[in-house]
Amino acid sequence: MKRNPLIPFALIAALGIAVMLIISLKGAKQADEIANGDKKPAQTASTKPDEIYAQTCVSCHGDQLQGVVGPNLTKVGSRYSEDQIKDILKNGKQGGMPAGLLQGPQLDAVAKWLSEKK
Repeated sequence: MKRNPLIPFALIAALGIAVMLIISLKGAKQADEIANGDKKPAQTASTKPDEIYAQTCVSCHGDQLQGVVGPNLTKVGSRYSEDQIKDILKNGKQGGMPAGLLQGPQLDAVAKWLSEKK
């Protein structure tokens, strides 16, 4: 009994086409939902200053505020007021501190938290 050697290849091709159709239909449905505004609301950003710091600042200022590439922040509250810290976080500072990393309630929370570091 001889088997046709093309049957396994035909089955694999049919399976591949079916998977491509399923994925493309799912993607088309998601595109329609996004276009119609039916997508789920985005998660609100955290306003816990230590979490914000861990996500945004730790790579330059270190996990203990000790400074790595950026300056040491352990006693930043004794050098700058809360408003000055807000200004630096919002507008950056010459020498490597980029502007606009934090905004709104996150900016306020981190500025207050850092101003208490004395």
